[in-house]
Amino acid sequence: MSGLRVAGYGLIDRSRTLRFRFDGRAFSGHPGDTLASALLAAGVRVVGRSFKYHRPRGLCGAWFEEPNALVDLRLDGASFPNVSAATTELVEGMEARAVNAWPSARFDPRRGFDLLHRFLGAGFYYKTFMWPGWSLYEPLIRRMAGMGRLRGDTPEGYIADQCHDRCDLLVIGAGAAGLAAARAAAEAGQDVVLVDDHPQPGGGLWAMGGQVEGRDVADWIAAEEAAIRAAGGRVLLRTTAFGVYDHGLVALAEARGAGPGRAPRLWRMRARRVVLATGALDRPITFAQNDLPGILPLWAAEEYLGRYGVLAGRELVVLSNHALAEASCARLEVAGARVTRLGAAGARLRAIGGRGGIGGRGVRALEHDGTRYRCDALLVSGGLTPLVHLWRHAGGKLVWDAARDAYLPGKAPEGMRAAGAVNGAYDLEQALEEGRAAGLGRARAAAPAGGFRPTPLSPDPAAGGGRQWIDFQHDVTLKDIEIAARENFTSVEHLKRYTTLGMAADQGKSANMAGLAAMAALRGRPIPEIGTTTFRPPFVPVPLALFQGARGGRRLHPLKRLPLEAAHREAGAALGEYGGWLRPAWYGQGPAEAAIAAEALAARRAAGILDASPLGKIEVMGPEAEAFVNFVFYNDMASLAPGRLRYGFLLSEQGVVLDDAVVARLGPERFVISCSSGHVDGVTRMLESWRQDVHDPERVFIHDTTRNWPTLSVAGPRAREIVVALGLGVALGAEEFPHMSLRMGAFRGAPVRIARASFTGALGSELTTTRQAIGALWQAALAAGAGRGAVPLGLEALSLLRAEKGHVIVGKDTTGETMPHDLGFTAARARKKAAYVGDCGLRSEAANDPRRLQLVGLEVAPGEAPLE
Repeated sequence: MSGLRVAGYGLIDRSRTLRFRFDGRAFSGHPGDTLASALLAAGVRVVGRSFKYHRPRGLCGAWFEEPNALVDLRLDGASFPNVSAATTELVEGMEARAVNAWPSARFDPRRGFDLLHRFLGAGFYYKTFMWPGWSLYEPLIRRMAGMGRLRGDTPEGYIADQCHDRCDLLVIGAGAAGLAAARAAAEAGQDVVLVDDHPQPGGGLWAMGGQVEGRDVADWIAAEEAAIRAAGGRVLLRTTAFGVYDHGLVALAEARGAGPGRAPRLWRMRARRVVLATGALDRPITFAQNDLPGILPLWAAEEYLGRYGVLAGRELVVLSNHALAEASCARLEVAGARVTRLGAAGARLRAIGGRGGIGGRGVRALEHDGTRYRCDALLVSGGLTPLVHLWRHAGGKLVWDAARDAYLPGKAPEGMRAAGAVNGAYDLEQALEEGRAAGLGRARAAAPAGGFRPTPLSPDPAAGGGRQWIDFQHDVTLKDIEIAARENFTSVEHLKRYTTLGMAADQGKSANMAGLAAMAALRGRPIPEIGTTTFRPPFVPVPLALFQGARGGRRLHPLKRLPLEAAHREAGAALGEYGGWLRPAWYGQGPAEAAIAAEALAARRAAGILDASPLGKIEVMGPEAEAFVNFVFYNDMASLAPGRLRYGFLLSEQGVVLDDAVVARLGPERFVISCSSGHVDGVTRMLESWRQDVHDPERVFIHDTTRNWPTLSVAGPRAREIVVALGLGVALGAEEFPHMSLRMGAFRGAPVRIARASFTGALGSELTTTRQAIGALWQAALAAGAGRGAVPLGLEALSLLRAEKGHVIVGKDTTGETMPHDLGFTAARARKKAAYVGDCGLRSEAANDPRRLQLVGLEVAPGEAPLE
């Protein structure tokens, strides 16, 4: 195949030249080219190598259906592995290397594997690597596996945005039907979003050329786009809808290709209605040696001409089984090609290639019923395959249309309609009518097949002349499908996994229908009885950066801020991160060790005033709140009376301690779980999981109110005096207000929840109030404590005080295997009768191993420092 530029065609900017390299050789193209179109224009026939046999591969598509042209890119010092040359826009200075080829796609010594094809057929790995053992083969296989090379030097700043959006109507595909649907809906007052994965709208109209409704194609497309925008609609180009998920979520990938300033963006779009106008693909024809470079789908050749101004060759042979190919041949002839059209039905076919494929030195390209035809490109079209992938993602059904020899959308998923070629409307007028009706939400009778009635083609196992190829990238042949059928792997899902059919980078877009036709022919059954494989997202490969987005580092775990941060800074606090919160480590400007020791000593002699706002405050409410809290805790919580507190453990299903917490019962159906500061998010997720799993979610409700209710802790011998001085309106004597109990008070009109509990082991109270009142309460507590020897307490001194009293810090005093009885808490395991999370794990053999590690306390002799 020796492509050439044709004047007057394409959407490229011929006034500028872009230089690039492919496999070490220098080439040039124009803005608007893809890497594939520039290579085609330069006459490059071999763009890659197949995965298993390393056979030479040429272009076999013009967009995301292309299975062969995978490259590793270097651009601006950064690497982009495994990108498709057909969907990657050409950029100045781009360096590309074909994957799975060394030293180049044109010359790869590993093609010698093809000589062993008799021993490397379908399922050979299941039969070969059994003796003497897998470990002997694994290192070699791992070295050979994979395609491109991951270098880890993606550019700084290449981070995907992630956007959430809504609309009344989402139109997927900006061809004739999509543009008509979007305009009709936008002018009817709907909020419309139109997405298309090309840089320009228009879809297949650019390949068809001519006129639409009395106007040139370019003028009609521009007018439709302008009308959509003028009516308030949005048009997202270079944007691919790659998946439909639950609750109407459609995932869109913007700018999947590499390029400066074009980091990908993920759109999470929720639409009331969706119009699917994704079009259809040209179907390959299976015959002997049909994988040679220079064999290209007919529609792909028209796309290269219409969009990029590149003619696939001067001498073309067109092999097709339907009448639409006549118009395609006429367009190619107008562009300057000499075209010989042949029918494929019933003919015995064999491609004959030379060095580098069809069009090589002195080679006749096609043998058709014994007659040989010379050409420099062979264009094939075995019918059209509607792109129904997103329809199936959404749960829509498919129906087999014998007249079109294809699967069409059947029973519609809620809120989705199909229009245009994806719905079998291959006539332009039919596609426009369907698009406008779908845009306005009106039902329309299915379009008749009209003149498009392809003669069904099935691969012929009896045909000679060489191997017949089904999946070009994964080297699946008709013989491989015969082996699968013979060994009873006849289910399409088994066929896929046994042969790797449809598991290449294009996910079967170029191979699946040929594979289904082959299995149907081998079993003597119609294609509908064979069925289809499961359609799963993503529809096209998307960069991993798309899912990471900007959520990395602080963006993934943003540093949480205290309402009192300004007050702590004013007090001279040294701030540090603790459990994801920016909190005071100690106060004062002197040496840290001296400041920490002074705070700890003051807390033991008088009191320490701690900003404990990050302590978890997860509320559990509802008629089944008591049963739920009792279920998720190791300790018995059902007997906890309103107005009381209880310490307990939260366990994993294996019985391992996840966190400790103090539970407060505010009323018969209301609890507050005060878990560790750094575990609030994880505990909330755990509670929500169990709420939905084993409890009625309509009778238990969980709310994380941690940020709404900041907390102060006052602990030490003089803590009661300080709290009394605040005038909270609650009797605070030991008899009226015992340890581990709860009262409601008020401070200057704001509610205050007072809990008699202590972090330090000394007399203490936790005071929880509103964000508006916490500043005044903090200042009042400091003022009340100043004359009594109290000091503000940092996290480092608190940790020292807790260690002195033997208070467990989960994550520091525990490991990923620690269970409650390892910490000395055995009563619940022996007495609690009700089921709880982790109870089965605590009865396991490992849990009762007498050699388990136990937490022990260390006593420090007077005058000696603790062990470091």
